Amino acid sequence: MVKHDFKDTFEKLDADIFSIQETKLQEGQIDLDLPGYHQYFNYADRKGYSGTAVFSKQEPLNIETGLDDDEFNHEGRTITLEYPDFYLINSYTPNSQPKLKRLDFRMGYNDAMWKHMQTLSKKKPVILCGDLNVAHNEIDIKNDKTNHKNPGFSDEERNKFSELLDSGFTDTFRYLHPEEVKYSWWSYRFNARKNNAGWRIDYFVISNNGQDLIQNADILNDVYGSDHCPIQLDLNIKGE
Repeated sequence: MVKHDFKDTFEKLDADIFSIQETKLQEGQIDLDLPGYHQYFNYADRKGYSGTAVFSKQEPLNIETGLDDDEFNHEGRTITLEYPDFYLINSYTPNSQPKLKRLDFRMGYNDAMWKHMQTLSKKKPVILCGDLNVAHNEIDIKNDKTNHKNPGFSDEERNKFSELLDSGFTDTFRYLHPEEVKYSWWSYRFNARKNNAGWRIDYFVISNNGQDLIQNADILNDVYGSDHCPIQLDLNIKGE
């Protein structure tokens, strides 16, 4: 997590809130010097696996780790933070794995997450961000035909994401850029990044009652240091 000039990128982006996935940390493993930021972590039970973190300039009103169903709370995949104008959920969605051997677990996680989002959205706008491990449509993946039925581009995963959007949520990047081809993840193999053979699997999704907050959504594909690149959401918040 702290490799690849993380601090330099962190300071350059200067975001109000950073959401990180796949931290692979255990409690007390590192002490990050990030002046001006409150730090929140959710750790996996298994060492060196999964995990999420949020670094926020503003102290949230409330913080919650996990989901209502405890089955999905052992891998450190979810942090929910409440702010005055919205909820932010940082999610590292489970990968379905080769031959979709973990698809059922992933579908269950999605169901629990969608339920969580629906409940919160009745109170104020909800933003889901993170590695959602799905390229929703053909425009979101370079090699759609050869990857059909592969983890991250299976019909089941894509349809499940459609269910979320159809229930009152917006893919912020696609909302603002309906035809733009831009990716957020590239395999380390086959010179994928050099050839831009990528996938768009990282998202900011917002409940429709927060659409008017959207100012800009972008994918920062000129930032290196991981197989993913950062994505960005700018909001119009009262008083800012």
